[in-house]
Amino acid sequence: MRSVVVLCDMITAYGHGVDTCWKGVLAGKTAIETFDRFSTDAFQSDCAATIKGLKYLGKESLVIQMLRVLFDKSHASIPKDSKLILATTKGEIDILEKKLLKGTGDASKCNLNNLLVKVSRLAGVKDSGIIISAACASSASAVARAASMVRNGYSDCVLVAACDSVTEFVFSGFSSLMALDKFPARPFDKNRNGLSLGEAAAFVLIMSESRAKKEKRKILGEVEGWGLSDDANHMTGPSRTGGGLALAIKKAVKTAGMSESSVGFISAHGTGTVYNDAMEIKAFNSAFKGKNRPVYSLKGGLGHTMGAAGLVELIVALRALKEKVIPPTVNLKNVDNSARGWAFRRQRALRGNKKALITNAGFSGINAALVLA
Repeated sequence: MRSVVVLCDMITAYGHGVDTCWKGVLAGKTAIETFDRFSTDAFQSDCAATIKGLKYLGKESLVIQMLRVLFDKSHASIPKDSKLILATTKGEIDILEKKLLKGTGDASKCNLNNLLVKVSRLAGVKDSGIIISAACASSASAVARAASMVRNGYSDCVLVAACDSVTEFVFSGFSSLMALDKFPARPFDKNRNGLSLGEAAAFVLIMSESRAKKEKRKILGEVEGWGLSDDANHMTGPSRTGGGLALAIKKAVKTAGMSESSVGFISAHGTGTVYNDAMEIKAFNSAFKGKNRPVYSLKGGLGHTMGAAGLVELIVALRALKEKVIPPTVNLKNVDNSARGWAFRRQRALRGNKKALITNAGFSGINAALVLA
């Protein structure tokens, strides 16, 4: 049974909506800039991709403010019988910060189960839902779970929602790991020096093809394949060989029932850290036997949106397939020698009936790969 995407939306530092993000990326515009949400004096960097208009340590958490924008608009189009999967790394961590920094509120309310209840209500679904928190591969893993549920007949409609925000706790954590670039991230650049954090919320509604046709839904694309693996290498650092990610890619291709030659482009994790980008290129060389595919990363434009990254990248990749345009890697200026022939500064035309591959990698060595048509 085919797993098809029939509805999606997102909010990023570019603004609300797929069109806004798509135009920003194609224009080569970065949304990463200096910000004043909290003091960054003690940290590695003073820039991030934050969403304008959100109130930090206010009445509602940052992620709920983002999700409310999405579901207020799409609530009526989401079936009440949808199964729900929530993907996030830290959820409403700013509730805990509010208690610690301002002495107000209930710190226990930052529990992810409480956020799941809120998302279920905002989306208007009856299902109590499940949480997938797999570091920065969270939402890609959630899509894999959803597509598997549909293909295997467990459900004919699954809502996947994802969210993460830039808070002082999150920012200080990445800074303590010396993972932040002082300047906007430069994925696959020979001078790259770290990542830039970003925030986002997104959702996709995945249905069986038969239900989608019965309800006369517009089909935006299909999740054809998926693969997961773990390097078992280090708490934060990826395997230097790229073997784990290569395995996830091979699993995704096999699940899709196709050959590697069907992949037209790769939406890479591409954080801009020295080791992640080098690992990904090694994985691509291994999985595709050295036969280049156009590769891009969104993170030089909208920052690393953590648990929401895979879902945002899926939505953009669906637009790329529709428009037959492969986006550029924003902020890429001098392509690293290892990435030559893979990563490009400018957009390219997608020729033929090719498919998209999305890759994500997270702390603890978890890897996720998705194939979209």
